[in-house]
Amino acid sequence: MSHVTFSSVGKRYPNGFEAVKDLNLEIEQGEFLVMVGPSGCGKSTTLRMIAGLEEITGGEIAIGDRVVNDLPPKDRDIAMVFQNYALYPHMTVFDNIAFALKLQKMPKSEIRDRVENAARILELNELLDRKPAKLSGGQRQRVAMGRAIVRRPQLFLLDEPLSNLDAKLRVQMRAEIAGIQRDLGVTTFYVTHDQVEAMTMGDRVAVIKDGVLQQVAAPEDLYEHPANVFVAAFIGSPSMNLYEGEIQADGDGYRVHLGDQSISVPNQVVTGRDSLSGRIGEPLVVGIRPEDLEDAAVEPEHPADQQLTATIDVREALGAETLLHFGIAAPHVDSGDPDALEELGDDAFSRCTARCSPRSTAQVGDTIKINVDASRLHFFDRTTHEVLT
Repeated sequence: MSHVTFSSVGKRYPNGFEAVKDLNLEIEQGEFLVMVGPSGCGKSTTLRMIAGLEEITGGEIAIGDRVVNDLPPKDRDIAMVFQNYALYPHMTVFDNIAFALKLQKMPKSEIRDRVENAARILELNELLDRKPAKLSGGQRQRVAMGRAIVRRPQLFLLDEPLSNLDAKLRVQMRAEIAGIQRDLGVTTFYVTHDQVEAMTMGDRVAVIKDGVLQQVAAPEDLYEHPANVFVAAFIGSPSMNLYEGEIQADGDGYRVHLGDQSISVPNQVVTGRDSLSGRIGEPLVVGIRPEDLEDAAVEPEHPADQQLTATIDVREALGAETLLHFGIAAPHVDSGDPDALEELGDDAFSRCTARCSPRSTAQVGDTIKINVDASRLHFFDRTTHEVLT
């Protein structure tokens, strides 16, 4: 096992496009680090630079104590798992898993031991004589993992390995890959565009946008303490509701104004954040997670001065939860995610999503009260989109 260090790493293509900009990041020994971001953000380029499949144009990459900038891929002691599995169709499962070991001229007895051990871990024992065409997508993915495991490398690199699987199998494989990595303890760099994969699998998650690293933290920290508007919106599903608003003094307390509505906030929400105390009356970005909104009929004891009035446009009953969608007369803030459908509306009207209890009986067309957990609001600078803490 080895740690991986990026020191001011950049990738600029001959046409001038910068795919990765001044990347500084350390993957700790034995860590499962997931890099997540929208399409074209530089995450796969970063993985390919570690592998030596993409030449870096600035900075240094070290695996362990070795700077690998000029090392060919075969000398970096890594194993990759690709999105398309990259299996040899004419070979059996056994031969696919054993292929790299045979190239190393390893003794046949050791090859068999390693392949059978990997097959046991991946529950492939009964499939070793089959060819890839006779396997399901999940089984093919396990074979690709087996080929990486038998090499016992310093580093695993996984590039969107679950994107070709159906939703149910993705959930199963997420748990299996994370469990295998924990058992083996191999340093792992995993790339995905799926924030659910990132949050459920990674020891830490690195969020990247337009080639620039936005934040690196444990999944819980990313969710609770996003560094900027982009991270706030990208992490969490449904996405955080983001509006232009402002905080106003209200007697001995404070209120957050969102268009033609306002809610009171606990004093410590403002006084406990140094960067907010000087922003009273100034335009800010206010973030509300859907799970911090609830149908007031479900929680009738909630303070009346921490409620919004909403006319329901769309109701999605999902079994364990109900999503209520409604309009709010406050300008929407673009998160900067190129993959998101930003519902900008006009200058003073936006969409809002509340993740409510399945006990909510609100229907489309109903005008109801929505409780806001005002202690969990997020605030960002209107210009820089950086968090106000």
